[in-house]
Order: sequence, then C-alpha cells, then structure tokens
Amino acid sequence: MQESKEHLTVASSPEGKTEAIIAYITVIGLIIAFVMNNEKKYPFTKFHIKQSLGLVVVGLVLVIISLIPILGWIIYLLGLVVMIYMWVMGLIHAVNGRMEPVPILGDRFEEWFKNF
Repeated sequence: MQESKEHLTVASSPEGKTEAIIAYITVIGLIIAFVMNNEKKYPFTKFHIKQSLGLVVVGLVLVIISLIPILGWIIYLLGLVVMIYMWVMGLIHAVNGRMEPVPILGDRFEEWFKNF
C-alpha cells in the first residue's frame, strides 16, 4: 500500500487565497488565476492551479470517452459525479486556506504538473 504524502496546512495571504479560489471557477478562471499568479508566484495559488488544471485534463478525457456509445456514456456519467466531488473538495480546501490535494487523483496532479 502506498503511503500518502503529508501536505501542509497554510494560512495564505488573502491575495493568494483569492487567486486559488478563482482557479476552480471554470477554465477561464484557471487562466485568470495563472496570469494573476504569474508575477506574484504564491506557492498556495500555484498548488491549487495545478489541482484545477488536473481536473480540467480529467474532464477533457471524460468528454472524449463520452464519444463512445453506451459504455462511454456510462463511464462519463460516473466520472462526472467523481469530478464534481473532487472539484468541490478542491474549492473547499482553497477557501479554507489548506494545501491539500483533491481526493483520488490530487497526488497524481502534483506529479504530472511538477514542472509547471
């Protein structure tokens, strides 16, 4: 069994927190948060941008899977429920000022986007 990484709870500055929350509000919000954080480079915001970007990638994969009749539709619907859960948890973590990955795939998102 794989050990989970410990993530720090961070009381971030209001600006970093606001940008992190914006990252979870649609793809446009993700782009806005990325641009806003580009010069300030808050670690808290960067963490949540990676998490949100991971959710967008998973969402795109689900849309592609939904093109497959019947089985793809079922996978898409189940994946959508899981995605909504992960998105809500990520948003809650950002609002509460916590640097915790989204459930299920959050640690993977950190690996995938470590050079981002």
